[in-house]
Amino acid sequence: MKRAVYPGSFDPVTFGHLDVIKRASEVFDVLIVSVLNNKVKTPLFSVEERVKILKEATKDIPNVQVDSFTGLLINYARENDIHVAVRGLRAITDFEYELQIAQTNRKLSDGKLDTIFLTTSLEYAYLSSSSVKEIASFGGDISQCVPEFVAKLIYEKYHIL
Repeated sequence: MKRAVYPGSFDPVTFGHLDVIKRASEVFDVLIVSVLNNKVKTPLFSVEERVKILKEATKDIPNVQVDSFTGLLINYARENDIHVAVRGLRAITDFEYELQIAQTNRKLSDGKLDTIFLTTSLEYAYLSSSSVKEIASFGGDISQCVPEFVAKLIYEKYHIL
């Protein structure tokens, strides 16, 4: 059985993330979307909220599981017997950053964790969680960026209804 992990902060999950999830789920028998509990960042949603949101957003994709982790991806992958990480790329600037992380993960895992890159579909190449949050914080329309139920939750966080 081919299993992979798609790690990220997903704060919030965007149509770009969901595009990568759908496409990766067609490549792997099981895709685990795992929310990183990054203690360096101050997220809009808690890890538990992000897991719940992702479960709802991916409920129609039967081979997708949602989980969370703290610490290094290589440790999570080892503990869960996963040998492939999936990462999405929007632009060449993403590649430079993601390549360095992929090479580091491969080295630190003694060659046991590889990374596969999926380029984001062009219609979502502009999307980032940060831009979605900024637009929403000013009451802007994020309906083209995130599922409707996610937009509602984001606006609630910013007390914009």
